[in-house]
Amino acid sequence: MAKHILVVDDDTLMRRSLSLQLVQAGYRTSTAAQAEDALLMAYRERPDLILMDIGLPGMDGLEALRQIQQEMDVPVIFVTARRRDLDTILGLELGADDYITKPFDPDVLLARIKAVLRRTAKQQAVAPAPKVVTVGEMVIDPGAHTVHVSGRMVDLTAREFSLLHSLALEAGQVVSIDDLLTRVWGAEFMGEPQVVYVHVRWLREKIEEEPNKPKWLVNVRGVGYKLVPQPE
Repeated sequence: MAKHILVVDDDTLMRRSLSLQLVQAGYRTSTAAQAEDALLMAYRERPDLILMDIGLPGMDGLEALRQIQQEMDVPVIFVTARRRDLDTILGLELGADDYITKPFDPDVLLARIKAVLRRTAKQQAVAPAPKVVTVGEMVIDPGAHTVHVSGRMVDLTAREFSLLHSLALEAGQVVSIDDLLTRVWGAEFMGEPQVVYVHVRWLREKIEEEPNKPKWLVNVRGVGYKLVPQPE
């Protein structure tokens, strides 16, 4: 059965164009011009993926994403025309599975969609419960999606959690930027190391006592990053 993609955009021409491109690529689509309508449609017939503009009338895409994360397990790709620096765009992500800025190459969008659907399918496959990872005073529970540092719970976005978990699985070892991009963001992000730098900075602000003098998340210049266990 064809994967169902819900397209949410208040631009009629953009909505129709995206829908047509997706249908031609073999997907089944439904469309909405407002986030409120999109949520109702998603509750009735849960799509496999939501392709959503951020700048929507009424409820914007960011608020819609929060509700989607709270109430259903559906991947979201943001499509945005907002021109902001990389830090801000990634900040708006708030756990979205991916984003792409207008104007974009349709082939690039289709590649991003395929990558997200592939990752989602792997995550939903039946598998044993992931093991809790303990690194010194840090405890990471992938099943509960929680992180505790010295007994303090740390609130992380989905992407920050994935990055920290990837480093924790090889605690004490240097993980290259390219490996982190592949494991956490996917091959489509190769050549975009700034994505890692930004998320590392955010992680340091949440887990380090002194983010400017990190002890947990250490940079090995020219190689990558490693998570260093801290004693009690």
